Amino acid sequence: MEQSWRWFGQDDPVPLAHVRQAGATGIVTALHDIYDGRVWTPDDIATRRDLIAAAGLTWTVCESIPVHTSIKLRAGPWRRYIDAWKDSLANLGRAGVQTVCYNFMPVVDWTRTDLMFPMPSSGLALRFDIAEFAAYDAFVLKRAGAEDDYPADLLERARGLLASRSEADIARLETNIIAGLPGGEDSYTREGIRDRIAAFEGVAASDMRANLAAFLEEVVPVAEEVGVRLGIHPDDPPFSLFGLPRIVSTAADVEGILTAVDRRANGLTLCAGSYGSRPDNDVTGLVARFGERVHFVHLRNVSRDGDGSFTESDHLAGDVDMVKLITALLAEERRRAAAGETKPIPMRPDHGHLLGFDGERRSNPGYSYIGRLKGLAELRGVMTALGGAPGGS
Repeated sequence: MEQSWRWFGQDDPVPLAHVRQAGATGIVTALHDIYDGRVWTPDDIATRRDLIAAAGLTWTVCESIPVHTSIKLRAGPWRRYIDAWKDSLANLGRAGVQTVCYNFMPVVDWTRTDLMFPMPSSGLALRFDIAEFAAYDAFVLKRAGAEDDYPADLLERARGLLASRSEADIARLETNIIAGLPGGEDSYTREGIRDRIAAFEGVAASDMRANLAAFLEEVVPVAEEVGVRLGIHPDDPPFSLFGLPRIVSTAADVEGILTAVDRRANGLTLCAGSYGSRPDNDVTGLVARFGERVHFVHLRNVSRDGDGSFTESDHLAGDVDMVKLITALLAEERRRAAAGETKPIPMRPDHGHLLGFDGERRSNPGYSYIGRLKGLAELRGVMTALGGAPGGS
């Protein structure tokens, strides 16, 4: 697999020189300063691509072109935004960026309730706690109907948890949930997120699936024309938040997406931690079933609690059998190579614990240097032991 690294542009605390020192060869990035739905012009893209190339690296994956809410609702100015999306996609492909990751999550992107959860090692991890989320949703945001979405015992836990927290704790929880995490599309105030949730009132999962299929019918031909493979990122966490439909959470969801537009360019970003957050998802089984359509891989791990909560674990710990998963991915690469396909599957070490000196400097939650460096080294060791040479398959 091609070893790559998420980079958030020139404001990223981790410079490209340090990425190269980590042993990665590919960069996963986007034009994060142009996240308002405008077309990414050839000049915009070339400037970013050439900056990366000057550091001895390659822009291998775009993560992500944001999908505007109007596209997900297929309402309002959706036509303008989908045309801009297609133009940005075409410009990326013509510039040599061959893989584009995107997501179709409504309102909130990836979501955590704790960004500095202490681990036994003394490192700090990301965590999603369902009781904390329910406490915010039902008793801080006070979303209409929220209390009907949670079992009574969970609501009781949530009330007790909230009663034990200071105002500063509650403010921090709200910031973690709605202020936007790295790579996310939007940041909200409390009133702002209420309004955005209300815009989805009456939108069922079937409506979201139809809107995604309509989106794919337009963008997949463009991707094919310019030599790009699309990889939809799963919901993170892979279940409903704020009562909203999430439609990229299970193997059944994946099958529906891939059959809606049954073309090779319509594929997956296999995020092991996202899919692995549900006990009914067999992450390795997804590779066995849909391997031909896996176009990008996020390798991270989670330790699940019984109630839907989870903590991001070390890359080789947790509930996803990472060795088994990498074995399956390398087998898929060998299958492709036998069919004459030379491009390896790009992967990146997704997230990492906050370790060592990184705790004393600015870093993006989940994207500190040392934690990801450790994760990439561990994953590289597994790949090498299994016959995937460093830097390739």
